[in-house]
Amino acid sequence: MSTATTALAGTLAVFFTGLGTAKIRAVPAMRQRAAHVGMSTAAYRRIGALEVAGAAGVLVGLAQPRIGALAGAGLLALLGGALIAHRRTGDDLRDAALALIAALAVTAYLAALGGTTR
Repeated sequence: MSTATTALAGTLAVFFTGLGTAKIRAVPAMRQRAAHVGMSTAAYRRIGALEVAGAAGVLVGLAQPRIGALAGAGLLALLGGALIAHRRTGDDLRDAALALIAALAVTAYLAALGGTTR
């Protein structure tokens, strides 16, 4: 496993664990975000659980690259949904920037992981 893959996996795990945990705990900012995109708090909590699971999968991917690739694909799907939600609510690029940057980071992780999943 390369240093880049390990660094990206660690960064993604910290990011998605924090974000997912905030959604699961339904902190006020996340409740407001859920309402902004027209979702219930319960639905947002489920998304948070998927984010935490994806973070765990990315870390498992350090030892089992195929699991990491699947986790990365799942996180990309979640981020695609986030970008669609931003678009539907009329958010500008600044509001969607975090989701876009995270999607780019997950894509970089998958590219770095690419040669090790065979």
